[in-house]
Amino acid sequence: MKLLIIVDYQNDFVNGSLGFPGAEMLDEKIAEIIPSYDAIIYTLDTHNENYMETVEGRNLPVSHCIKGTKGHEVYGKTKEHLGDALAVFEKETFPSLDLANYLYSHPFDEVDLCGLVSHICVLSNAIMVKAALPNSKIAVLKNLTDSYDHSLQEKTFDILRSIQIEVK
Repeated sequence: MKLLIIVDYQNDFVNGSLGFPGAEMLDEKIAEIIPSYDAIIYTLDTHNENYMETVEGRNLPVSHCIKGTKGHEVYGKTKEHLGDALAVFEKETFPSLDLANYLYSHPFDEVDLCGLVSHICVLSNAIMVKAALPNSKIAVLKNLTDSYDHSLQEKTFDILRSIQIEVK
């Protein structure tokens, strides 16, 4: 079975407090490929009102993805296509251990990842997927992920390839 994981494709990363030009361009492409997968899982970066008091908040002092706000919601057409998602994982930091544990117990033959931000949450979750499913084919869809820093994005793609995660 083939799984698509959509990482943090949320309003705050597209056009909200941490949004950046080009992120909105992924929406139609992600929504378009969803039906071609056997299963969909998505993650939500999820913070509370005390975000600025957390370790992440002290290092990234921009309030974002506060649970219950518009910024926390999945963006655009992608949101409309997630009704049949197998699971959603709210995560308080970059990777999701819950996602990895779920995949360890529910293995898939192939896993593709897309979403935002390529050099932070997509990278860290791809590594978690690799740890949970070491014998599965894992890929990051480079045309369906983006970053506000394209230099870091290209380095990320090199790192992913070096740990046997395909970049396609």
